[in-house]
Amino acid sequence: MVDALPTVVIGGYLGAGKTTLVNHLLRHAGGRRIAVLVNDFGDIAIDAELIDATSGDASAGVLSLSGGCLCCSFGDDLVGTLNGLAQRQPAPDLCLIELSGVALPAAVVRTARLALAVDIVGTLVLADASAIRAQASDRYVGDTVRQQLADADWLLLNKPDLLPGAALQSCTDWLAGMLPGARVMAAAANDLPAELVLGWQGELEAPEAADTMVAFAPHPIGPRKQPVSPFDSVSLALPDGIDLSALGRRLVDPALGVLRAKALARDAQGRGQLLQVAAGRWAVTAQPLRGAGRLVVIGLRERLVLASVQALVQALVQSLG
Repeated sequence: MVDALPTVVIGGYLGAGKTTLVNHLLRHAGGRRIAVLVNDFGDIAIDAELIDATSGDASAGVLSLSGGCLCCSFGDDLVGTLNGLAQRQPAPDLCLIELSGVALPAAVVRTARLALAVDIVGTLVLADASAIRAQASDRYVGDTVRQQLADADWLLLNKPDLLPGAALQSCTDWLAGMLPGARVMAAAANDLPAELVLGWQGELEAPEAADTMVAFAPHPIGPRKQPVSPFDSVSLALPDGIDLSALGRRLVDPALGVLRAKALARDAQGRGQLLQVAAGRWAVTAQPLRGAGRLVVIGLRERLVLASVQALVQALVQSLG
């Protein structure tokens, strides 16, 4: 049986920063084998240093990238390309589908779900902070732009440095009000924690302290000083027997500010279980566990309610009796 291929759809209007984000994620693959799907190689500008010049056949629709990653051109056969990826040996750990600037993400998601072994993790839509309001109200492209935004599970307001603080907050609030089901983030595409899109690999390593919070360092793009990342990662210890399903149901509450989470713990029978939280959804599956149980979450520093997350874990611990 072929394991389902985790897949993230990346959309947004022309110039929103989709390719910048894809290149950033490839640089931070962390050993993951990532497949990038595009309509045509001419639609994406993967940075030259990420391309493996010694292998691959672009004429056959496959471009080899560093670290075991690859780029595929799917043309009119997205389902066939996804099924082919899932059959590759070794199979990719994750697939990114970068859409054209006028594509509607929901339509692509519906098509992708026809593939036999694909798990759509979520849809990330990017918007240019300096242009999105004008684009959304444009008489010619406004309908397309607004539909792209409405299809988002995560909405990244990219290029925030192009708006002064008050205007950026106003734009963020406008998007949040228009998209109540989306997780809205204002941050540069190359500051986004890779784990938010790619997920975590393997076991969760326990830090020295039982409970920790660390800020993600921004990706260096030059000698100029970078702003502090707006994202935080929180790590908490989990005991054996904790109810990961109950934890998942609570972590998707938008009031907690959790953008993505992963937990590993043993159930009451000592079996390892994995909780994945992404795009407002959660799932628990069997997963071997060697070390101690842990929970790691990612959120925006200003919105992640650490005290509530800690209280939630503590309440579940106390319910164990």
